Amino acid sequence: MQYPSPLQPATLIKRYKRFLTDVILENGEAVTIHCANTGAMTGCGDPGDTIWYSTSDNPKRKYSRSWELTEKANGDMICINTMRANQLAKEAIASAAIAQLTGYEHLTTEVKYGNENSRIDILLDDPTLGKCYIEVKSASLLENDCGYFPDTVSVRGQKHLRELMAVKKNGHRAVLLFVVQHTGIKTLKPAKHLDSDYSDLVKQAINQGVEVFAYASTIETDNISLVEQISFNCD
Repeated sequence: MQYPSPLQPATLIKRYKRFLTDVILENGEAVTIHCANTGAMTGCGDPGDTIWYSTSDNPKRKYSRSWELTEKANGDMICINTMRANQLAKEAIASAAIAQLTGYEHLTTEVKYGNENSRIDILLDDPTLGKCYIEVKSASLLENDCGYFPDTVSVRGQKHLRELMAVKKNGHRAVLLFVVQHTGIKTLKPAKHLDSDYSDLVKQAINQGVEVFAYASTIETDNISLVEQISFNCD
């Protein structure tokens, strides 16, 4: 996935009200930009970090700049824009970069499904292979050299696991795909210490046949791509 225009650097002052972030531009000007992440973002942006932002030419937007990446002092890159996860997953599947999800004839997104008023992120369909329902999650929490998901209690994530288990029970393929958007994460686990219910549901889903994959990303200021599968461990 390439950005439509080059990202620009700034220095983070603070994030607040979930959607707003104050930064200092290269010219020394302090401005407010948009933050496209409603999560806790633990460790993904500390005052003084270098951040990279995109700029929109949409005149209807109140804040034309959007926080896309964080560059940590140790060189780790983090994509904080959670909307990029679905874009990366769709691109990777279409280009056959995810070996477990190849061979399907049709790919659609945001399809209504389930009994809890959900929309599946990606639906693959094929006359021979049948249907494959894929929920995509963006993982960026790094603690003690391990990646975790979620970064806070995720009632929505719990719902999606229940929906995937129902899909599998109805005879279709069900996949939970973690798009890892922190270059420091080499292995991923459910964050039992933050959401024990989600962790328990992941184990239950795997036992019922839901497939779980985690793929790491290369993150640069001009492009992001999924590159390799990393381990996902429920222990």
